[in-house]
Amino acid sequence: MSKNVEICRPDDSLQDVARKMATLDCGVMPVAEGDRLAGVITDRDIAIRAVALGKGPDTLAGDTMSPEVLYCYDDQPVDEVSVNMAALKIRRMPVVDREKQLVGIVSLGDLSQSDGRTTMSAFQVISERGGPHSQTPS
Repeated sequence: MSKNVEICRPDDSLQDVARKMATLDCGVMPVAEGDRLAGVITDRDIAIRAVALGKGPDTLAGDTMSPEVLYCYDDQPVDEVSVNMAALKIRRMPVVDREKQLVGIVSLGDLSQSDGRTTMSAFQVISERGGPHSQTPS
């Protein structure tokens, strides 16, 4: 997992979030209110949920983020995380400790470092179109 994770706030503008993503060379940022995760925003969320709908750079992250915080624990087995990511069809997931404090983000790239068969089947499922968290309208 990536351990040095930056966060943004729901009242940050999409322009500010995109600038942070560009500086950090990342495609996802957890959105936090105080010490509580409120959601996650991706570069794809910005493109599909904002720009494609004509929303401008002053649109708030809170209006564009995915409000469901899907996370895993830092002590969960990799195969279990892979199965969960495949079931949810997500490519990146915040990692929290047992006190639910953000400690990192795990991505498909991180999972590729594992040698388990479960991880390979997770790649196949996650790579298929659609899923419960697709940004595009049905």
